[in-house]
Amino acid sequence: MRLLFALLISTFIISVSCSNHSKESATKPVKIIFDSDLGPDYDDVGALAFLHAMADSGKAEILATLSSNKHELVVPSIEVINTYFGRSELPVGSPKTEGVNIGSNQHWADSIVEDYPHSTISTSDAPDAVKVYRKILNSQPDKSVTIVTVGFLTNLSNLLKSQPDENSPLGGKDLIEKKVRNLVSMAGKFPQGREFNVFMDSVASQYVYNNWPGEIIFTGFEIGWEIRTGLRVMKSDVVNSPVKDVFRISIPMSEEDKNGRMSWDETAVLIGVYGTEGFFDTVRGKIIVNTNGSNTWEDDPSGNQVYVIQKMPVNQMSTFIEDRMMHQPVRKTN
Repeated sequence: MRLLFALLISTFIISVSCSNHSKESATKPVKIIFDSDLGPDYDDVGALAFLHAMADSGKAEILATLSSNKHELVVPSIEVINTYFGRSELPVGSPKTEGVNIGSNQHWADSIVEDYPHSTISTSDAPDAVKVYRKILNSQPDKSVTIVTVGFLTNLSNLLKSQPDENSPLGGKDLIEKKVRNLVSMAGKFPQGREFNVFMDSVASQYVYNNWPGEIIFTGFEIGWEIRTGLRVMKSDVVNSPVKDVFRISIPMSEEDKNGRMSWDETAVLIGVYGTEGFFDTVRGKIIVNTNGSNTWEDDPSGNQVYVIQKMPVNQMSTFIEDRMMHQPVRKTN
């Protein structure tokens, strides 16, 4: 009887300890580097607003906001959003190698850059994204950083190939393996297809997905296509908001956006912060990037890559995402 009582007490103590540890882990902010092609589409703006809402709520810590697009308005636009949410100090960076240079014909980027404060004049004036990656990763605890990429894989390909420097004695692949917890990538179409982020720099995409040393979670084209957001943002009574201005300018310019803009990039931030449980099912395996920029998929239960399948009803997820896109700054800077 005494032995049974002792076992019960021991089990209770272990259970409480595990529960406390679980709660501590659940409330610890996720360290995120956000890598975006912000420009050809504007769901990046919704994703960045979502991420700042997560930072204000204590669920995320934003380490850097980088551009994978060489277009001159991308970094200034990123800084406009960061400054609006009170984080003008966030590191930015851009590719210094060959890469994609593409903007939008909807003129939202030049509008917000003209109307709102930012520090960097042009994307080419920003620091080398690889240097920023290496410096930040080296400064973080092991296996602590989540990279959320919602654009081209240019920066990550360059990071993988990078050599030891003043920021870290490790080569790029070893640095990633040591410091990065996982990579969340809005890219590809599953189980097969051709998607913008992959094919625009297919060489970089192929290299990253073949050589990344850790877990990759893909949210594909088919996921964001179904999830529409932005109408509530556009119609809100908030004034002097670059986030609202982007959706206010862009949604009326496209017939396919009449029910809201597709929310590809927002789903990547959601997964980066909350994970997949309750939101998505997953299929484990490996992406195959073809030379023409299309992709296929090989199932492998032991693989370290997964793509997601919608689980939460689409209308509920649209509301969940847009609630966070509607977030207003808690510490606005000038």
